[in-house]
Amino acid sequence: MIISRTPFRVSLFGGGTDYPAWYRRYGGAVIGTTIDKYCYLSVRYLPPFFEHKHRIVWSQIELPNDVEEIKHPAVHAILDDMHFDDGLEITYTADLPARSGLGTSSSFSVGLLHALWALKGKMATKKCLADEAIRIEQDVIGEAVGSQDQIWAAYGGLNRIEFHQDGGYDVQPIILSPDRRRALKSSLMLFFTGFSRNAAEIAEKQIANFGKKKSELEALAQIADTAGDVLNGTGDIAREIGGLLHQSWMLKRGIADGVSTNAVDDIYGAGRDAGAIGGKLLGAGGGGFMLFVVEPEKQAAVRAALKDLIHVNFDFDAGGSKIVVYEPDGLGNGSVGNPAVEPFRLAV
Repeated sequence: MIISRTPFRVSLFGGGTDYPAWYRRYGGAVIGTTIDKYCYLSVRYLPPFFEHKHRIVWSQIELPNDVEEIKHPAVHAILDDMHFDDGLEITYTADLPARSGLGTSSSFSVGLLHALWALKGKMATKKCLADEAIRIEQDVIGEAVGSQDQIWAAYGGLNRIEFHQDGGYDVQPIILSPDRRRALKSSLMLFFTGFSRNAAEIAEKQIANFGKKKSELEALAQIADTAGDVLNGTGDIAREIGGLLHQSWMLKRGIADGVSTNAVDDIYGAGRDAGAIGGKLLGAGGGGFMLFVVEPEKQAAVRAALKDLIHVNFDFDAGGSKIVVYEPDGLGNGSVGNPAVEPFRLAV
């Protein structure tokens, strides 16, 4: 059995500029971080004693005899792309719900690729995981998704990711002093709105509006650059980052219908009225998790104002996707950690 653990992410600035339709023309940049909330993918070869060839466990339990019968789009696409002929059991569990704006779909793709390569005795690099997840989601499945979530899931950490017009990208870790890192973390509050949404549908509307919203997207990219300077500066990190998040959210919510809703606006307004400096809805929009920047002395008031929502405590993650159980022979004598096996690097 192989088990991968892959983090979810909190996007802070630059969202929208990570879509190929944008950055292949103008370039792009995003700032965000992975958090200590994870999805877990366990994979093993299924013994040939059952009427079904595969067993796929997610929000459904699928018992197909052929890859073409698999309903889960990422499992279907990845197994077909990797030409897996052996029967497999794949089980998914997670700390937080799917379709919630935390990059859960891309964490799933990265985690499944990681686990399946390990099952084949291959150790994937972080870049290979990110590149292959982007290719699977954008080209094989054909989803209207950006390219930041797959990179964060693979690499982990607090980063600035710059996207180039040639399709390449650079992952630049943001280095903070321990005190400044604690100040940033202690000012962030994460709430679940209770609404799930189809991110791809909202993303398609945003992409369709890129030609009409060029100035807004350029402004979002500029705010991401400013935020990088703030994080590396010496000013009041909560007040400055919170103010920039508010500016960014006001811009992003106007890019396409569905990014925000009346219910989301009410939640955001209640948080701001209670003392939040700024915030944003995570992901493409429409629902999921909302992030606020709140000075510690005002957080009790914000929790009270949003008492009907689930408040999620979190910390930063730095490691990206990992293989946490490696027992390729299923004998229970595997080690915890990355397998010492044949390195696998995508040919580019």
